[in-house]
Amino acid sequence: MPLAFSASQELQLSVAEQAQHLPAYLADEERVVKALLDANQLERLGPGQWRYTVTKLQVFQLQIQPVVELRCLMEPGAITLEASDCQLEGLGLVDDFQLTLSSRLSAGDTGLEGDATLGVQVSQPPLLKLIPPKVLEATGRSLLSGILLGIKTRVGHQLVDDFRDWCRQR
Repeated sequence: MPLAFSASQELQLSVAEQAQHLPAYLADEERVVKALLDANQLERLGPGQWRYTVTKLQVFQLQIQPVVELRCLMEPGAITLEASDCQLEGLGLVDDFQLTLSSRLSAGDTGLEGDATLGVQVSQPPLLKLIPPKVLEATGRSLLSGILLGIKTRVGHQLVDDFRDWCRQR
């Protein structure tokens, strides 16, 4: 039986100055994606396509490193990121790993609004067969929540700072 776990996060972030320029800022795909995620771990694959190498994660005695291919969809005043593929380095022979990501960031009347859902489905790795599935799933949910919280924090700091720099450069 595969393990399945997910986490969600919502964002309501007031932007005190120049919020009316947020839709134009969000239209700059490369700048926004690099502000949302660590630019050093990103590789542009083509228009609207990115590869993101997630920081290595420690799960019990295993170190894993997801490498996620992202599709970026642009709409007026909004940007959506979705996982289109994912490879998992570090778990050995795991054939059925699936990662889902759906996230959206949009300009609201007074700031940024967003939501993200991150999910994983995977068979129990042989090295973790002695750990009950419920414990692994709880650990997985906690791990995914931590990743989403890190991105939310980055939006609150790095993306807003980058938006301010962008406004000054205009």
